[in-house]
Amino acid sequence: MEERAAGKITRFAGSMPFIYLHLAALIGWIGVNVGLVPAIQPFDPSFVILGTTASVEAIFLSTFVLISQNRMAAVAEKRAELDLQISLLAEHEVTKLVALVSAVAERMGVSTEVDSEIDELKQDVAPEVVLDEIEGHSNA
Repeated sequence: MEERAAGKITRFAGSMPFIYLHLAALIGWIGVNVGLVPAIQPFDPSFVILGTTASVEAIFLSTFVLISQNRMAAVAEKRAELDLQISLLAEHEVTKLVALVSAVAERMGVSTEVDSEIDELKQDVAPEVVLDEIEGHSNA
């Protein structure tokens, strides 16, 4: 729930309505505190409160952005893992098809120029070896 709230805040903070809201608040704040609005007494003539408020808001907004980025990174990692699993499954299926077509060609006595590569293509790829290789490269 917290991450979803952070995502909504980040989406709003990255929108034009957010910019318009801040622009209006900033113009109003400055207008009041330089005396352009006679009905309201200036409450921050040195703009110290405005600077402090903007700093605190920047801290929170950057934290929300980091939370959203972490969530997006986790989703991207899951998608990459799924993509790898699908690729390994497709590789396995293609390997089986190569073996089947090779057996049919051999039985029919058909010879091709790739016969020397067939044995290598028929070797199944072990997912554990691929994952170990990937983890080995990422740790290096």
